[in-house]
Amino acid sequence: MRFGLALIFSICFFLIASCQYLPVGFTPIGEIVKSPGSFEGKTIKVKGEVTEIAKFPLLEYQSYSLRDDSGEILVFTKGPLPVLHKKLAIEAKVKTTAIFNEQSIGLRLIEVKKLSILGFGG
Repeated sequence: MRFGLALIFSICFFLIASCQYLPVGFTPIGEIVKSPGSFEGKTIKVKGEVTEIAKFPLLEYQSYSLRDDSGEILVFTKGPLPVLHKKLAIEAKVKTTAIFNEQSIGLRLIEVKKLSILGFGG
């Protein structure tokens, strides 16, 4: 009986500890684009394919576009740029410059960290 409880506890602990490595809990990019006010200032997880990259030598940030089946969004990072067409999962903070009549101006994600999940690079 004790062995069974210890095994169940160990499995639960492993699953909880590895949650960031599982492909669950990700927000579709289209939801962010459609309703930016609902996500403003929140930290979320997204995944998709890198479609464009841009490096600005004199600026602190670099940028890339990330696309999933629902939409595409601009991501700013202080870290290294990902490879073009690479599948990528990130944790990021949602930012907008302004929102007028539910239309966002300057919608972007600020990368907090790259995630390593099954099927996606980190």
